[in-house]
Amino acid sequence: MSVIIKPIITEKATGQSELTNCYSFYVNTKANKIEVKDAVEAQYGVSVLKVNTLIENPVRTTKYTKDGIIKGKSNVMKKAFVYLKEGEEIDFYNNI
Repeated sequence: MSVIIKPIITEKATGQSELTNCYSFYVNTKANKIEVKDAVEAQYGVSVLKVNTLIENPVRTTKYTKDGIIKGKSNVMKKAFVYLKEGEEIDFYNNI
């Protein structure tokens, strides 16, 4: 099971990482906080203070077409917010 799916790189997440040393990741929905902590420490070589997780509810959509109404929903995603020790950072752009 791959724990970390991808980092979240947006303006809001980048600003949060600069101010509070907190980085955001999309993670597997079955992963717990301990698995996320171990995966981040192993992959990036940093020390993690704490991990907060949240599950995004699927977005329900309704489309109106010539054939009628089509209803659907998006996938469930889980986010992890990882707080690092003071003075440590993760550079997402060094492998580009």
